[in-house]
Amino acid sequence: MLRLGRQVHPLVREAALPALRALAEDIGATAHLTLVDGTEALAVAVVEPTWTDYHVAYRTGFRHPLDRGAAGKAILAARQGQVTDPGYALTHGELEAGASGAAAPLVGVTGIEGSVGVVMLADSVPERVGPRVVDAAREVADALR
Repeated sequence: MLRLGRQVHPLVREAALPALRALAEDIGATAHLTLVDGTEALAVAVVEPTWTDYHVAYRTGFRHPLDRGAAGKAILAARQGQVTDPGYALTHGELEAGASGAAAPLVGVTGIEGSVGVVMLADSVPERVGPRVVDAAREVADALR
């Protein structure tokens, strides 16, 4: 059986890459597009910043439970209709010790349930990251419509 990561049309990844690149470069953290695959969150596109000395190695194909990590929590909030201000999820140490994440759900894209987020080595996510992730998720959703 083929896994979702191999089935995702290249156009979905391509549509997300400009926003992910801009997000990674702006924030200096690894940016990702994560989609639902059954009960798991699956990273289907990942972009690392070019200018940082170190960053989290988050790879395409990485899976985790939907109820752990910012990417999955943002997806679940959207699924349950609980995306409220500020519109993003923050986590620390849920998937990897010392790593923090921020993610916002893709909203209004028929047939795609997912999120856009960043992961970084930090004790907490800087305040400016959440709104920037929301903007990037909106950009990806617009590109996928």
